[in-house]
Amino acid sequence: MGESKDKGKAKTKAKKVSFFKGLKTEFKKIVWLDKITLAKQTVAVVSISVVLGAIIAVVDILVKYGIDLWIR
Repeated sequence: MGESKDKGKAKTKAKKVSFFKGLKTEFKKIVWLDKITLAKQTVAVVSISVVLGAIIAVVDILVKYGIDLWIR
């Protein structure tokens, strides 16, 4: 009985080691952006977020104003 328990622990440990080896291999495949590209993409994301936020706010105000006029 003790042997099968030890084998089960060994398999579990081997799976964990294999998982971490695979994880390390995948991390080596990551291509990190350079600072200039990262800055450009960050500016693009922030700009688009601000523009979309403004559009949504304007549409929200127009809909709210329209509903207030319709109800009166």
